[in-house]
Amino acid sequence: MSARSKARKRALDILFECEIRRLPFGETIEERQRTADAPLNPYTVTLVEGVAAQRERVDTVIGDFSHGWTLARMPAVDRNILRIGVFEILFNDDVPDEVAMSEAVSLA
Repeated sequence: MSARSKARKRALDILFECEIRRLPFGETIEERQRTADAPLNPYTVTLVEGVAAQRERVDTVIGDFSHGWTLARMPAVDRNILRIGVFEILFNDDVPDEVAMSEAVSLA
């Protein structure tokens, strides 16, 4: 598994934790940086902070294309996988769209 794939998995864990603990997105990133056995991959931080900063736009895009499923109805893991993938497609020009989609499918 590549370093970026691992970073995506860790970002998913952190975003999922925020939802489960009902914390604002990104709030646990500082805690994870302090308590992690190893430093967090910078791409993990980029993803978590990026999804948190662009959440409204990302959620709008997901909602526009999710026919028959509201974001609230989606399982939290699925919702956050989609958020990571959509964030990468819309806001990270370093990652080709095909790679972002493939990585999201792999996370699922």
